[in-house]
Amino acid sequence: MEIILKRIKELDYVLIFSALLISAIGILSIYSSNPALYVRQIVFVAIGFVVMFFVSFVDWRSFRENSYVILVLYFLSLLSLYGLFLFAPTIRGVQRWYRIGDFLLDPGEIFKIVIIILLAKYFSTRHVEMYKFSHIILSGIYVAIPAFLIFRQPDLGSALILIIMWMGVLLISGIKLKHFLVLFFAGVIVLSAGWMFFLEDYQKDRAIAFVNPQLDPQGIGWGQSQAQIAIGSGGLLGKGIGSGTQTQYGFLPEPETDFVFSAIAEEMGFVGASVLIVAFVIFLWRIMLVVLRSKTNFPRLFASGFAILILTQAFINIGMNLGLLPIIGTPLPLVSYGGSNLLFVFIGLGILQSIKRDIK
Repeated sequence: MEIILKRIKELDYVLIFSALLISAIGILSIYSSNPALYVRQIVFVAIGFVVMFFVSFVDWRSFRENSYVILVLYFLSLLSLYGLFLFAPTIRGVQRWYRIGDFLLDPGEIFKIVIIILLAKYFSTRHVEMYKFSHIILSGIYVAIPAFLIFRQPDLGSALILIIMWMGVLLISGIKLKHFLVLFFAGVIVLSAGWMFFLEDYQKDRAIAFVNPQLDPQGIGWGQSQAQIAIGSGGLLGKGIGSGTQTQYGFLPEPETDFVFSAIAEEMGFVGASVLIVAFVIFLWRIMLVVLRSKTNFPRLFASGFAILILTQAFINIGMNLGLLPIIGTPLPLVSYGGSNLLFVFIGLGILQSIKRDIK
């Protein structure tokens, strides 16, 4: 019991509070836009918090020192992604979730933690060998296989986020500039080929609508236009919970997931949106403290990869809502409705809590 109490005292409560504040804002917005879902979101947050607490008791060194365990988790995660094409129901034209009773599980979200652990392990033992291009290629294969499976669901947003996270971890690991430039130009070639041969028509339409929403304001450009109207109409203090016209009357599509930031900005105003962003800044700052204070490579790289994923998802989601980025279906971490993304974040927080206990 004394050990448990000691571990509880050693938790980073600033990190926990910021995560719960972000989640609470999301729950409040979901309650307003879709009351049928907010109780589930509360349950998801509660489960995530409990999972974080138990994961925080796991010694983070067990991830660093057990290569076979990491590889087993990696291949099991790949199987779960491939199994979507065989067993997952088609929902809104995609196969992204396993149906478990009334709940949907997205294995791609849980896989993010596995790939962060794998990359942290891989580069932490090869830090002085980053001059070898073979390490970059092999790590890229580890990421490319799940990214391709996720892309074929299709889920372009999550696939891009995995690749961005990999590039970020490479930079932190000390990749050479010439190698980075090679990767950059290879990426341009792959994106060009992807546009011509792999992207679905609706994905191309979203990119075109982003460049010029007026080409189809009643169709593919509708969501982004309504999101900007909702944000602009919120003013300083917002229209009040349950009083946003775009959110309440169905003009804003997916106000509890893709466009949750617009719903928050409309009903809680500039002040509410600013509180959310400040909470995210504090959240990321506490994670970056792990990066700065870590004395070994594995915790530094894990915390970096986790921070990059959260920042990238938040940046893309808010950018979509503001009309700065095309719509690619990326949830806002801890805010958008869904248990899979919440579970991914809280598992990551549990591992961070374990790491922070040893770097104080």
